[in-house]
Amino acid sequence: MAIAELVTAQPDIGYTPDFDKYIARVKKNLATKSLDKSLPPGFPSKLESNLVWDNTDIASRFDWAYQLSTSDLDELEAALQHFKSLGKPLGYLNQDTFPLPKLHSKLRAISNEIHNGFGFQVIRGLPVSTHSREDIVAIYAGLASHIAPIRGRQDHLYDGKPADVAMNHIKDLTAIYDASKIGAPAYTSDKQVFHTDSGDIIALLCLNEAAEGGQSKVSSSWRVYNELAATRPDLIRTLAEDWPVELFGDKDKAFVNRPLLHYQPQTGTESKASFYRMLKPERLIIQYARRTFTGFQGLPRSANIPPITEAQAEALDTLHFLAEKYALGLEFKQGDVQFVNNLSVFHARDGFTNTAEKQRHLVRLWLRDPENAWKTPEILQERWDKVYAGVSAENQVFPLEPYIRTSSLGGSEKK
Repeated sequence: MAIAELVTAQPDIGYTPDFDKYIARVKKNLATKSLDKSLPPGFPSKLESNLVWDNTDIASRFDWAYQLSTSDLDELEAALQHFKSLGKPLGYLNQDTFPLPKLHSKLRAISNEIHNGFGFQVIRGLPVSTHSREDIVAIYAGLASHIAPIRGRQDHLYDGKPADVAMNHIKDLTAIYDASKIGAPAYTSDKQVFHTDSGDIIALLCLNEAAEGGQSKVSSSWRVYNELAATRPDLIRTLAEDWPVELFGDKDKAFVNRPLLHYQPQTGTESKASFYRMLKPERLIIQYARRTFTGFQGLPRSANIPPITEAQAEALDTLHFLAEKYALGLEFKQGDVQFVNNLSVFHARDGFTNTAEKQRHLVRLWLRDPENAWKTPEILQERWDKVYAGVSAENQVFPLEPYIRTSSLGGSEKK
């Protein structure tokens, strides 16, 4: 790290990106620093893949929406009734207890698309309005188990007791909690900037739409990488170096140093013989959430952990504004489910307005499909273990009403 980067104060950067401040920071860095024009060792100058897309070409290359047919819905209903006949808690939802003999192959193809294709898919038409909250959650989780059978842990406590909380609500809770208790934009009507979550796949079911706004957006991190590699390789270097990542909700340590960007080169061999193929494609993985470097509302960035550098502040803003430049806005209606490759696709949402009658409400799963899963970088394994390791059917909890999960809870209520 250069002497100039050994700072003791956090840069002037907040959770909401400020374009004017970003441009001023870029101009200052370009004018005052000698920037490294080489990529980190082994990193590619350009990625070639269907995972490289943007809003100018994706619609002509990929039909990302799958509309459930009448026969699909009948099969989902039969699976729901079968599961209910077993008398088991929701944690026991899986491909066997929620059988979809005809739809299964379509859902496996969607898993392949998420991992090896364009990186996202929307399934439309879940019968939200005609089913109880518990039944639609069962349909949602049961269907998702055929795409990725492993559900991750999104919280370790529920009602003050240890639990594997498998589902999280994304809803404005500002009428229930004051600002000092809310440490993540997921529980407000604010804009959520481009970021990634934990785990391999994010699934989001829309239970209700906002009265106005709240558009969901996805953006290819591989497209963003290609632009940076061509124009600002120094920022690729910055992203591939260690950052002080704040660990909200972790009782054992306040932060961890790790890169945001990880590259795995192509490995293995390929034979001309069609029956022999051991080739694993290259993978570019980015894992970051802006609030872990800036804080948000009831969870400001801790003063007793290292600040980020000016170069890192510039990189954060650059990721957001490039992702925004190339983003695809998704029409996200009641009954839609988005499945997103969390390793290669950023996601965000616009701010929104609710009314008494229309309140935006999503429910989220973190999923993993062992058959198609990308290799987890070693430095992320501890983070992944907190999501997936030791999650059991009997300990899984699916809260039917919204609450703020532990790592997003600020103020005096935080445990």
